[in-house]
Amino acid sequence: MGRGRAKAKQTKVARDLKYGSNETDLSALAKELQANQSKDEEIDSAWNDLNRDEI
Repeated sequence: MGRGRAKAKQTKVARDLKYGSNETDLSALAKELQANQSKDEEIDSAWNDLNRDEI
């Protein structure tokens, strides 16, 4: 017992996400993806530097 409200809220949120008319800010999404890509490149570069030091 006690899951009724939680499940109802989850259902409401899921329905809002599925049928809601939320506009996607594509420019903000592009900026975020570019930032993530540059972070991934930094991590790869650091990892490669560490591997070169071990050899």
